[in-house]
Amino acid sequence: MKYAEIKNEIKKIITASSEIINHSSHLTNEIAETVNIISKCLCKGKKIILFGNGGSAADAQHIAAEFVGRFKMERISYPALALTTDSSVITSIANDYSYELIFSRQCESLVNRGDVVIGISTSGNSENVKNGLITAKKKGALTIALLGNKGGIIKNLVNVAIIVDSSSTPRIQEVHRVFAHIICELVEQNLNKKN
Repeated sequence: MKYAEIKNEIKKIITASSEIINHSSHLTNEIAETVNIISKCLCKGKKIILFGNGGSAADAQHIAAEFVGRFKMERISYPALALTTDSSVITSIANDYSYELIFSRQCESLVNRGDVVIGISTSGNSENVKNGLITAKKKGALTIALLGNKGGIIKNLVNVAIIVDSSSTPRIQEVHRVFAHIICELVEQNLNKKN
């Protein structure tokens, strides 16, 4: 590609991303509900557990880091855990059982009643994410999903489904990150007002 063509492609990608972000502004109810659920969970001394595959695994870790470290404010650390970080646990479950159980098996041991469990799936159909959310709900957690592609099979299994209306995995992931930052920022504001 020539330099001018590369610049034009960059502009097209930025425009496509911003259009999907703007088109997702109708999800304010779902995001506000998520902020309230997480805020109440943390006020009760419960924790947030997150998981996903590939880029969504990285997003789960990113969100957990924002809660445990800080987002914008100096404050106490909030308990959050991404189930995508322990390679020994993940590979032993995948080897001894099935890759489809890597999150559900962890949820079985780590989730407590009142925790918030967030599954991330751009397709809305990731079997291991679905299984993890089902197990979390059985354990008494409130479940939230960041999804794409009309929400897939997962949208009907969770308490709150935040669905990006796109079939483009990169664009869905970009919007998920915007939503994650909004959620982290507003949870911090919420909890700092209460202290």
